[in-house]
Amino acid sequence: MFPPTLYIFTSYLGSITTTMSSTGGSRRHSNMTTPGNSKRNSNIVNIEGEEEDHDYQIHSHQTPDPLLSENPLPGLKRHDSLDMESAKIQGHHGHHGTKDWGVILRLAFQSIGVVYGDIGTSPLYVFSSTFTNGIKHEDDILGVLSLIFYTITLIPVIKYVMIVLHANDNGDGGTFALYSKLCRNAKVGLLPNAQAEDREVSNFELELPGNANTISSRVKKSLENSEFAKYCLLFGAMLGTSMVIGDGILTPSISVLSAVSGLKEATDSMTEGRIVVVSVIILIILFMVQRYGTDRVGYSFAPIICVWFALISGIGVFNFFKFDPSVAKALNPKYIVDYFKRNNKDAWISLGGVVLAITGTEAMFADLGHFTVKSIQISMGCVVYPALITAYSGQASWLRKHQDDVADTFYKSAPDALYWPVFVVAVMAAIIASQAMISGTFSIIKQSLSLGCFPRVSVIHTSDKYEGQVFIPEMNYLLMVGCVLVTVTFKTTENIGHAYGIAVIFAETLTSSFMVVIMLVIWKTNALLVLLFVLVISSTEYIYLSSVLYKFGEGGYLPFSFAVVLMFIMCTWNFVYRAKYNFELDNKVSREVIKDIVTDTSISHMGGLAIFYSELAHGIPPIFKHYIENVPALHSVLVFVSIKSLPVSRVAPEERFLFRRVKPNDLYVFRCVVRYGYTDVRNEKESFEKILIERLKEFVESDYGVLEERQQGRVSDEDVVKLDQAWRSGVVHLVGEHEIVSRAGSSIGKKFLIDYAYNFMKKNLRQSYSVFEIPHKRMLKVGMTYEL
Repeated sequence: MFPPTLYIFTSYLGSITTTMSSTGGSRRHSNMTTPGNSKRNSNIVNIEGEEEDHDYQIHSHQTPDPLLSENPLPGLKRHDSLDMESAKIQGHHGHHGTKDWGVILRLAFQSIGVVYGDIGTSPLYVFSSTFTNGIKHEDDILGVLSLIFYTITLIPVIKYVMIVLHANDNGDGGTFALYSKLCRNAKVGLLPNAQAEDREVSNFELELPGNANTISSRVKKSLENSEFAKYCLLFGAMLGTSMVIGDGILTPSISVLSAVSGLKEATDSMTEGRIVVVSVIILIILFMVQRYGTDRVGYSFAPIICVWFALISGIGVFNFFKFDPSVAKALNPKYIVDYFKRNNKDAWISLGGVVLAITGTEAMFADLGHFTVKSIQISMGCVVYPALITAYSGQASWLRKHQDDVADTFYKSAPDALYWPVFVVAVMAAIIASQAMISGTFSIIKQSLSLGCFPRVSVIHTSDKYEGQVFIPEMNYLLMVGCVLVTVTFKTTENIGHAYGIAVIFAETLTSSFMVVIMLVIWKTNALLVLLFVLVISSTEYIYLSSVLYKFGEGGYLPFSFAVVLMFIMCTWNFVYRAKYNFELDNKVSREVIKDIVTDTSISHMGGLAIFYSELAHGIPPIFKHYIENVPALHSVLVFVSIKSLPVSRVAPEERFLFRRVKPNDLYVFRCVVRYGYTDVRNEKESFEKILIERLKEFVESDYGVLEERQQGRVSDEDVVKLDQAWRSGVVHLVGEHEIVSRAGSSIGKKFLIDYAYNFMKKNLRQSYSVFEIPHKRMLKVGMTYEL
């Protein structure tokens, strides 16, 4: 059943008109035919909901309707071809919907340089981090190699490449992508960004009949009826985001340090302190080149990483045949069992080193917005996986003959003649390894920002071709400072490794938890398959998590420290964001008050057009009444604009503007909701002001309905002329400058969050008028105090 509020039906081809209205009961005027000669006329949809706030119009186009039912049963939701098309409209998803193998292969090549640097440089330190106390038994090498082989196969390949990548949100990945996907398919969202009128934009996924099962319905109902579950999901999304950001700080530190430490093999004069200094210099240079974007960086880095994979796999094959080909026996998981029997607790603790073999795996999903599912599957299956398996097998073969040199396995296992080439490429690969998590961090910060869970920061789109490629200067600077501090403080890869493992595996366990819910609620996967996923993949990750937590006091506390700080920032911002929205909703100005204000003779009227900005999607914000009380003057045309982020990756341009005219029509007061997905580019080539006016004129021309067009054409023409005159007379942008304070009698905790923490962040970060490029010369700030 449709909710009682409005829904908007849109499509993307054609130009005829359908009109829907509601006067006590819903009525649809359309021109349709049955299958065989099916068509839908849908250029303008007029919709009125239960109250004044739900009277909108949206502009769209025509689409064929081969499955349209002309006479749906009363009271039942009708599913036609538009419902099925709405989840897969082409042309809105950048390169993610491409079937051009040239583009796919080009992106696969780029992804090698951006996504896999982290997991690709793991051979630098995995064996040395696993055998921190030396090798006690020759077959322990086989046990660890078997663990590495099955861990890489199970987590990066089976879990991520085969399963998680398919849970993308219209081409975008990351923890918030999973959360937003859940919010669209179940009423579990706590953010005020998904009202009923938004549920039929193209990227919302609609549930079709005959696609439900009992378990799915029960799980969905339980989640929707539990406030605790809703808060847990939002908290999990924030925590996962925080851990990935923590991973983005630790990855550059451990990768660069491990590579530069190879200089100890070349000269005795290279002390630990000098290695740290060289690493810090490299890290600073790395973060300075981020501004050039993933596109350029990817093309620059991909050839180097390809050479790196060729080197480590070539050396691996050489060592495999030269020293001990019998390590192939590690394919038998029996050696894992024997390893645990021999070493007991020490074997369990050593899992903290083995887990470093899958560092950067989360980047495959977090960086998905920069590439495509196919491109990442191709690069992983054809290049990365074979290279890693041969590299670890070669190191294991070498260790069988050189057990005392496990602390420097990587460099000592390389042939002497290749030392310098390997060192140079290793340093370059370590620099590139950092790129994967840095790019992923930018992507997930942008998602959390758009969903109201992060303070406003500057998001720069670095590619004209690929929308997902972004750069965030503020976060780039903070990541750089964090990496330098970690490197200088911990100094060795062993110390950083304790923290690194926790950040890696914690983020992956959270992703698995979201995947279980998605499989049950959205995919409606067979319960036995979900149980198999939990028993095989999730349980394996929790075993690894228990191991890395054992080293909590030896550096493992670091990612939790990052997470606590980030969680505090995100929770504080989200709490006040929702409280402010609810305050405006409770204190919105009624239609009667608006009419009284506009018709009040004591208020001066002047030419021009005034645009009031507010986050309130329903109704007129209270700041308008505050403005009139202090400045009793009105422009001839008023437009109240709410710029709103939806829990979808993208909103098609033709679905972006949603208009309503405040009655009576002679008031010339309009409301507009401008809808964006969390990956949409907000600073279009044309100015936002110009696009808004053009769309408003289109709305006015169609406001009277197609059936009355001839009779009312003169009136709509007069309205368009009025709008043109107001536009030419001048446009003023009125932005609310809200001072948020805690209400008298609030608790100490609430006062701290609102009066100090939130206001500190707000004063030190960009404001909405900077984000949306409102012209400063025609901007007027209106101050008002909100007591929350």
